[in-house]
Amino acid sequence: MKALKSLLDRIAQRVNINLRELEFDVMPIAHHLVPLKQMTKFYAFYGITPNHSLSLEFRHSSLAGSYFLGRCRTNHSILYKTDVRGDELQKKGATFTFNGHTLTLAEDEIIDVQDSYLVKTLVHSYSHDPESRERFFVTNTLSCHYANIHGSPTDGSFLGPFATVDLTTMYDCAIGAYCYIQAGEIGHFHADPGMVWARSRGDFNFVYHHPLDRLKPYIDFVPGKAPTGVFMDFLEVRKKDFERVFDVVNLQRPKGIPSNASLDRYAVIKPKMHIAENVLVAQRAYLENSYLGKGANAQENCYIINSRLEGDNVTAHGAKIIDADLGNRVFVGFNSFLRGCPHCRLTIGSGTIVMPHTIIDIDRPLTIPANHFVWGMIADEADLAQNSMPLEDFARIDGRLYRGNLLFEGSGAAFVAAFQKRIEHILLDNGALFDGKRYKGHAQRNQNISVNTIQPYPEGRLKGMYPTILIQP
Repeated sequence: MKALKSLLDRIAQRVNINLRELEFDVMPIAHHLVPLKQMTKFYAFYGITPNHSLSLEFRHSSLAGSYFLGRCRTNHSILYKTDVRGDELQKKGATFTFNGHTLTLAEDEIIDVQDSYLVKTLVHSYSHDPESRERFFVTNTLSCHYANIHGSPTDGSFLGPFATVDLTTMYDCAIGAYCYIQAGEIGHFHADPGMVWARSRGDFNFVYHHPLDRLKPYIDFVPGKAPTGVFMDFLEVRKKDFERVFDVVNLQRPKGIPSNASLDRYAVIKPKMHIAENVLVAQRAYLENSYLGKGANAQENCYIINSRLEGDNVTAHGAKIIDADLGNRVFVGFNSFLRGCPHCRLTIGSGTIVMPHTIIDIDRPLTIPANHFVWGMIADEADLAQNSMPLEDFARIDGRLYRGNLLFEGSGAAFVAAFQKRIEHILLDNGALFDGKRYKGHAQRNQNISVNTIQPYPEGRLKGMYPTILIQP
């Protein structure tokens, strides 16, 4: 295991060099995230499908429990139970427009992970960076449990547990636990835990800070220790349900699933599930005793328990919905935590947008009306009054709004329009709008994926490391 320990030190040193101006030290974090012996316990695996380009390259890396789809390259990196998904990579010859300039990709886009340590992280390729269209890079980066690197080329940075960087190119930044950042491009920036920031230059700037005293019971992270709190406890008690999914080679597809719906091979489907047409259930999703109406989706690391989603619902990466009833086209953002109780359910009306990294945790019944915008931390009616607004009222904002821990500047109309446009894009790409002929998406294209496994060295100096592997069509 000597080579694995040396690689871990190399990565931590490289991240520290990049973060030197922030005086941020990842060394104690890196050495306590996951015991290195865990790297020998799990195989890595990759998917093959006729709908995705295949090109995989693994060099001097450890990949325990990680999954790869599409064109991916990993060099000098440690990936532990991380999903690297290239199902939206652009192909050679594709064009895009930026600031009036039309550019053409000179070669197929690839996800390139180098000198990075990623723990239970989702890396998704939907990049908007006009400077790096052929190469989606994650370099010199340390990422903790259940973080999301979504459409965000990243270099020299740290992401705390349950942090999300979304459609943002990031250089030399430290992003605290449970932060959400969507800001275009940032550099040399340190985000304290619980910051929620969405910015479009010249249009709007949304900044919310979770009260740290209220956030701490949900996620608490101290360098040198494992993350703790409600989020980790919630996942820990359900961890065993995934063991059979990953240990059994061939799992029987549940009965009654429509032919145009897609259930990932590595999702947990518990009893009493109703799954309608055009539903997409992604990898490591967890479903139990729930109703997913036509066109609903549960993306990677989502949990939907004892709940009803009427249809065309977007449940973004890492979101959790428990004992709740959601109307049509409700959007629940990244890593949000929505929890009612069997005796006091949470009800969310149609067309409502729940901002990423929102916590709604109630012990009395709570109803959020249709077509509302919701953010922050909500435990009762008083919190809801402060942290929500009808979408049409939010769209009227033109200037500056202070409301509790929220500061919004700019055009509310631009903010709401951007969200609604993105929801439409997600529904289209996921196949929710498939009519039998048009608008095929992931729900229709991801039904037949062949999964293959690869193993590390079992002992000796290279224990836990993987040999150089090139996989081509």
